[in-house]
Amino acid sequence: MGMDAAITLALIVLALILFATEVFSVDLVAMLIMAGLVLTGVITPQQGVAGFSNNATITVAFMFVLSAALLKTGALQALAHRLSGVFSKNYKLGIVMMMMLIAPISALVNNTPVVAVFIPVVIQIAYASGQSPTKMLIPLSYASILGGMCTLIGTSTNILVSGIAEKSGVDGFSMFLLTPVGLVLMLAGSLYMYFIGIRLLPSHEKSAEVAERFALHDYLTEIELLEGSALDGVRIMDSSLVKELEMDIIEVARREERLILPPGDFALQAGDILKIRCDVQKVKALKERVKIVEDATLQVGGNSLAEKNTVLVEMVVTVGSSLENQTLRSLDFRRKYRGIPLAIRHRDEVLHEHLYSVALRSGDIILAEVKAHYVKELKRLQSGRGAPFVLLSEEALTDFNKRQFLLVAGVMLSLIVMATLELLPIMMGAISGVLLLVLLGTLSMKEVYQAINWKIIFLLAGSLSLGEAMKNSGLDMMIADTLITRLGGWGPIAILSGLYLLTSLLTEVMSNNATAALLAPIAIATGAHLGLSPVPFLVAVTLAASCSFMTPIGYQTNAMVYSAGNYRFSDFFRVGGLLNLLCWLIATFLIPMVYGF
Repeated sequence: MGMDAAITLALIVLALILFATEVFSVDLVAMLIMAGLVLTGVITPQQGVAGFSNNATITVAFMFVLSAALLKTGALQALAHRLSGVFSKNYKLGIVMMMMLIAPISALVNNTPVVAVFIPVVIQIAYASGQSPTKMLIPLSYASILGGMCTLIGTSTNILVSGIAEKSGVDGFSMFLLTPVGLVLMLAGSLYMYFIGIRLLPSHEKSAEVAERFALHDYLTEIELLEGSALDGVRIMDSSLVKELEMDIIEVARREERLILPPGDFALQAGDILKIRCDVQKVKALKERVKIVEDATLQVGGNSLAEKNTVLVEMVVTVGSSLENQTLRSLDFRRKYRGIPLAIRHRDEVLHEHLYSVALRSGDIILAEVKAHYVKELKRLQSGRGAPFVLLSEEALTDFNKRQFLLVAGVMLSLIVMATLELLPIMMGAISGVLLLVLLGTLSMKEVYQAINWKIIFLLAGSLSLGEAMKNSGLDMMIADTLITRLGGWGPIAILSGLYLLTSLLTEVMSNNATAALLAPIAIATGAHLGLSPVPFLVAVTLAASCSFMTPIGYQTNAMVYSAGNYRFSDFFRVGGLLNLLCWLIATFLIPMVYGF
């Protein structure tokens, strides 16, 4: 093994560790690896940044915009709410209808925003129909994954592998190249969920009450300022309540008046009754300065907390959100979102203290009390593709605009037809479609920039440099040779099956796009080494990179429903393990039959 190959392999191992441990965000890891490859001379600077001008990267960027345009019409939200009646009458029929609705939509629209739209609706449907959300959210994510595998534009992974193939001199994927196997996997996955999967889904104790889900009972109380208090006449921002004890003053009651979410420059007075969020032990430490009016904790969810001028909302941090890796303090949450954070559901734990210092991650849920009039603005912020969060406890329904829907649907249908007939490259079709929507007033240029998931774009651009490094160093051929040596005696089907299994397992612990970028060059090298067509091997990598059902970290939509449904890590393994095995077996036998060698 040469020095370049050794460096490349070392950086790949480092990338795998960083992707799996989530020490840094996946886009940052990809860019660090690219920089490392350039600085060590494995690839040239031009090759390092070539991913930004790659057809796949540009196509994915503009497909994000087309997806955002469709969401803006309100069509998906309108469809989602029509499911409510079905679930209330027949749960199993509702699951089938939901999956049959989500999968085709995800085949034509990027599946991440589709799931973002459906999460709050599905949770509301669950409570309305007497079901636990845990019985519905995993099927939602799985349906979007299965549907995204059916067409070239269903997910960024498909476009990425197609772009890698083209850059390597292999024909890229046509619009429906993946459809034959993708459809079978989608149907098999849906049948599995209907007959087996829903029996394995957890039924955690459902709790529609926000207080119970966030365990807030011991962290909300009222205090009264006594005559002669050192806080008399002091502004809230300067008070020891805020500066020393990190309390949030949610309401000030002064005689007959009530001030909801008082500003920081509001001056306190003796006799004020303050509704606060704080550790009860810290409240007890104030006995010399305040008098506890209500020794029992407040009942969350009743009129005592959510007054008519404020609303409790749950905000789930989306994948690629501008909130990721930020703290509530750095975001200036209170000023920016007009709300007081009450708790954060962070992975498997509920946090009540030091909320402003918690580094937020995708899937985290922020419980906040916000001004009622500002909820409309929060809904507007979550309506676009680049939404920083999704509201769970507030219904977020965009009015259906039929004219806009027909226009966007027409543009997307034209893109599909022209790409299928090879009248126009899909990259140019996507760019042209976006420009047309801007010229017709459906989108503004600001909305175009906001719709692009820049985290995914940087991840793609950085990951593509790995392919160049493996090709330059010959590492791709070495790995392909090892794979062939180990499995060659069993024939090409065994090699394809092994490549699929390797991709599937790696996807469960790192980004699906990063896995595809890593193994697509190996798939091409394997085909070349065997003197066979690389297409079946590329299809195996593409499908396996999306078939992530066993962990909540392997695919974006799994991460989104993980916290929203209050799942445990083991829930995904129990439900998704058999589904992964089923997809592997079907792909092993079906891919060679459909694509040949």
